[in-house]
Amino acid sequence: MTRMNDMSFDLKQAEEKINKLSHLVDKSIGDLCNSSPEGIPQRLWESMTYSLKAGGKRVRPVLCLLTGEACGASFQDLMPMAIACEMVHTASLIHDDLPPMDNDSLRRGKPTNHVVFGESLALLAGDALFLWAFDHALRELSKIGTFTACSILEALGSLLKASGPFGICGGQVLDTDPESYGQEDKHPWEVARSKTAVLISSSVAAGAILAGATFEERSAFADYGDHLGTAFQIVDDILDVTGRSSEIGKTPGKDQVQGKATFVSVYGLEKAAELASGETCRALEALALIERDISVLRAFPEILRQRVR
Repeated sequence: MTRMNDMSFDLKQAEEKINKLSHLVDKSIGDLCNSSPEGIPQRLWESMTYSLKAGGKRVRPVLCLLTGEACGASFQDLMPMAIACEMVHTASLIHDDLPPMDNDSLRRGKPTNHVVFGESLALLAGDALFLWAFDHALRELSKIGTFTACSILEALGSLLKASGPFGICGGQVLDTDPESYGQEDKHPWEVARSKTAVLISSSVAAGAILAGATFEERSAFADYGDHLGTAFQIVDDILDVTGRSSEIGKTPGKDQVQGKATFVSVYGLEKAAELASGETCRALEALALIERDISVLRAFPEILRQRVR
């Protein structure tokens, strides 16, 4: 019998579907940002939506949609959860760019939030997006009525854990606080998994949880997201050295200026590329237990790897 995960896939078709979903996410975010809900101060709303609408690869919401679809859910029903994943990611970027953190003036090809709105408003916009992500997803998913209350809470719980001290917040400390730096050869891995991979893994898992995947499938999807996210961070470290601001949408070379222990500074460019390939292979291996049509998910790591070619 032919296993679903052994189905050959066309990379171009996968890219087309990913791009289609990215546009779908952008449209949903645009509609949400144009809603102007009552009760939110106008300047705060402008700051929140400025960064949320700034574009980007939309990797996390797209992965949430793809995983949920593979397990039988519709894109429309999954969209509130997908947008919540993007809200959390955007919030983390706003905070990451602040002067006390990475002090960057460019994000997604545009001036960073604090450059446009000031540091205080940027800080509050990030806080607001972190919290609004869960409020929005809980409210909208409950309205849809497709998913059980238990699955909604479990999916949101996965995203919540990835957002806090066990995830992004802890990862940011490891990345920016010199006193928290660990053993040099292990430090980049710890940062990658807690700062980047944890949210990608949670986004993948959230789609699977909502769609009713088995425990074994959820675990496999989460492992896939972990290795994919780690590869994503390694590629980002490489692009910080080799990329141009017009290509990566942010200021290159900042890791070296700030003296960060990255995969490139610790292992060198060639070895870092090998490590990214290794994590890509492990991500694909994690999908071996999934007997569903996951062809686009299988293509995702290869599309990611092409960013450094």
